[in-house]
Order: sequence, then structure tokens, then C-alpha cells
Amino acid sequence: MKGAFFSVEKYLTSFVIPCYRSSNMIGGVVDEIEKAMTGRDYEIILVNDSSPDDTFETIKGLCEKNPKVVGVNLNENFGQHAALMAGFHQVKGDVIVCLDDDGQTPAEEVGKLLEKIEAGYDAVYARYASKKHSGFRNFGSTVNDWMLRFMLNKPKSLKVSSYFAVKRLIVDEMIKYTNPYPYVIGLVLRSTRNICNVDVNHRARTEGTSGYTLGKLLSLWMNGFTAFSVKPLRIATGIGALMAFGSFIYGIVTIILKLVGINYVMGFSSLMAVTTFIGGLNLLMLGIIGEYLGRIYISLNKSPQFIVKERIDNR
Repeated sequence: MKGAFFSVEKYLTSFVIPCYRSSNMIGGVVDEIEKAMTGRDYEIILVNDSSPDDTFETIKGLCEKNPKVVGVNLNENFGQHAALMAGFHQVKGDVIVCLDDDGQTPAEEVGKLLEKIEAGYDAVYARYASKKHSGFRNFGSTVNDWMLRFMLNKPKSLKVSSYFAVKRLIVDEMIKYTNPYPYVIGLVLRSTRNICNVDVNHRARTEGTSGYTLGKLLSLWMNGFTAFSVKPLRIATGIGALMAFGSFIYGIVTIILKLVGINYVMGFSSLMAVTTFIGGLNLLMLGIIGEYLGRIYISLNKSPQFIVKERIDNR
């Protein structure tokens, strides 16, 4: 990239961290940010996604200790991406950095992301040579990467993660999305393609387990499928057209066999298998269409993306 974005000493960096079951870990993350940002202007937005433990009490203590820390408490559990959006509405910075609350994303290496932003990129994602996640999470990341490439035309070379930095203009564009079911990487990709990767380390989790269950991962993928792409509907149309064409050809073959005197009778088991398959496929396609319609209905009813219950700002 040509030229510099702005001087390191003169811009405000906002850190947005969704928090869930991290009362014993979030303090260490904040301490690491403070050390990494020595001599720089920054703020830290901690968004408690209605964690059932005492995470928000810990956040309150951090706000009292450091006036640069802002605490946001959501009224219920809206999910990581909604929590990020809630944080985006609170930031004042020129650059926004997002990372996890469990210490696996190294805040001490934030300088690598900021250097690329200063070089002129709109967004920078951390890339890990070796992820210290469980096999389930790594599988989920692989599926998510495939979905992003297929549904949202993400470049194959670009790796996305929960540790990233974006310019303020990108966040200003992202928060224009007010519908429920936000999908942050989809919002980034529709705002800019001026994105790059930087290599950082990935740490093993020292405490607790990931909050992502299979159900939450499926819900996240569905957000990507239905919020920013109509490709599932086009796939449904293509499969329907293919099956209709196949049925037409089968009908022609059956007529020809009858005309030439060949008695061709398909077995009951084969007939039931085909009927069940086609019926299941029809229900699947109707389900996809219904998912789109349901989300349109919920959006028209202005279902909230998040609800802020409490905010602590001692600045």
C-alpha cells in the first residue's frame, strides 16, 4: 500500500471485547492491552453478553481501576456478533480492534495489525500458523471459511478470525446494519475488499471451554447464508430445475421402452427411495425459503439486535 494512514501517536485505538464466562480471564487481557498500548491513546469496550457468572462484576472493577475501560452489560445473551455490534456503537476511536476475552488472541501483538492499518488497509485479520482450538472448533472454522468463500466471495487467500482491526469508516458503515442476526465478517466484506492478513501466535486456552456449541455454530452459519447472500435460493432453483429435467428424461425413456415392447417396471423399494428423497429435498428447499421469509418477518417487526441494560463509563 502507498502512503501512511496516520501517525501512530495521534490516533485513538478502540478495543472491543465480547465477554462471556470470562471473569477469571478478562483482567489479564486488559492488563496485556495496557502494556501493549504504552504511549498510545486507547480505550477498551468490554461487552458482557449476559454471562451467567460474575463477569460483569469483574468488568465493573476494571472500569473503576482504569477510566479507559468502558463496561456494557447486555440484557440477554445475543451472541458474539451482536455483542461486537453493541461495542461498535460505543467506540470513539479512529481504529477499532476486536479480540477474544480468553487470552488466546495475543493483545501484545496488536502492533502488527496497527502497522497494516497505518499502511492504508481498511481491515486487517490475524492469521494463525497453528490454532490451539479443539478439533471441533477447528472443523467449525474450516466450514466457516468454505461458506465465506462460496456465499460471500471471500478471497481464498484471506484468512479471517476473531482478532482483527478496521478503520473507523468501516465500523461507521457496519453499524448502519440494524437488523437482528448480524454477521460481522459479512458486514466487513460488503464494506471493503482492501483487506490483508498478518501472522500472529495463537495461545492455548488456560481456563474454561469455548462458548461455541454446535447449535451456536449452525446459527452463525445460517446468518451468513441468509443475511448477505441469495445463493441458497439459487441453489434450490438449480436443483429443482435439474430434477425436473431428470424426470422429463426418465419419462421419455419410459415411453420409448413401452413403444419398443420392453416391459419395464421399477421395484417398489426403488420407487419409495426416490419418492422419499424427492420429498425430503422439497422440504429442505421449503425450509430454506421459510428461513428467509422468517428473518424478513422478524426484521420488519424491528426485533432488537441487542439491548443495553447497563453502561459504565468513567471517562
